[in-house]
Amino acid sequence: MFSIPEQFSNATKANFESQFAIFSSLTNKAFEGVEKFVDLNLTAAKASLEESAVTAKQLLAAKDPQEFFSLTAAQAQPTAEKAIAYGRHLASIASGTQAEFSKAAETQIAETNRKVISLVEEVSKNAPAGTENAVALFKSALGSAHAGYEQFTKTAKQAAETVEANLSAAVNQFTAAAAKAAPAAAVKKQA
Repeated sequence: MFSIPEQFSNATKANFESQFAIFSSLTNKAFEGVEKFVDLNLTAAKASLEESAVTAKQLLAAKDPQEFFSLTAAQAQPTAEKAIAYGRHLASIASGTQAEFSKAAETQIAETNRKVISLVEEVSKNAPAGTENAVALFKSALGSAHAGYEQFTKTAKQAAETVEANLSAAVNQFTAAAAKAAPAAAVKKQA
């Protein structure tokens, strides 16, 4: 049978290993998100440079101001659509990374809680007589901390969902405004 100091020593080691696993997992998720973001930006920059070169050639080849303005107006809608697609992709990366981050953290924290509860149960079995009140108080505090964590997690998820919904609504409003503005601009240029 283990003595209480050995149990706490083993628990401390297990807690350290768990903390390291959490840190490692969260760091990996963060790097994956950054990698996706960098890839998106590189792809967007490359496409933008290629499209700018093509557009510049078309504009320079315009024979008169009317054709120049017509080409300029024709570029407004595709440019707005590309900006909207970029925003949506960026929001998708952010929400996906946040979801993976939350999932990894929840998994690791649940495992840590399980280990702590197991340790408390084991220590309480071997606790000296007369310490029942202290053990009960510790268990109560542990339960309160766990309930607080669950409430915090719930609130954080709701906040993330609200941010994602607001971002989606803003992108949709921008899409609608861009769709209305591009044909109006084309009509003005032709008139």
